[in-house]
Amino acid sequence: MRRVVSVVSAAIAALTVSVIVSGPASATPPGIPSASTAASRLAALTVAAESHGSTYNRDLFPHWITVSGSCDTREQVLKRDGTNVVTSSSCAATSGRWYSPYDGATWTAASDVDIDHMVPLAEAWASGAWNWTTSRRQSFANDLNGPQLWAVTDNVNQSKGDQDPAQWKPSLTSFRCTYARAWIQVKYTWGLSVDSAEKSALNSMLGSC
Repeated sequence: MRRVVSVVSAAIAALTVSVIVSGPASATPPGIPSASTAASRLAALTVAAESHGSTYNRDLFPHWITVSGSCDTREQVLKRDGTNVVTSSSCAATSGRWYSPYDGATWTAASDVDIDHMVPLAEAWASGAWNWTTSRRQSFANDLNGPQLWAVTDNVNQSKGDQDPAQWKPSLTSFRCTYARAWIQVKYTWGLSVDSAEKSALNSMLGSC
């Protein structure tokens, strides 16, 4: 009987290990709506051509700002979205593990991770933020209350740049449903418009949900 129990215990232990290593660990930013809610919110957004693009300046969206103590917005997202994150006295992440949902990669150095604005700052500017106060643009660029900030692979973030879903989609197709839902929520929350190609792409991505 003791041998049977040992064999069963070993099998359970092996199963537990396989579960731990098979699924990537990542936190999810708050406020992502269901696909049906996202679809209704997309339908409610103003459809308009982008404008004022030539006057965009990244400095008009002050970031990263201090959130708590010595921690700025980037460091807060690294702590929120990472696993076993260790920080220095200045709040810099010295070790941890970050899963990038855009491409499925996992990183153990914070320097390999960028904090992506789901709706890029230039995209927001051309979709209505040109008419905001600097204070409102600062709040947008540092928004921890919704699905605007994501810890992702640095060169993936750079390849995305200022492109909207009609121009760029995550390479990990299984994430595109979540990506569309998050994008729509940010635009809905902040009262930003969508252009027709962007809306069509978002509807298509919602279809994968």
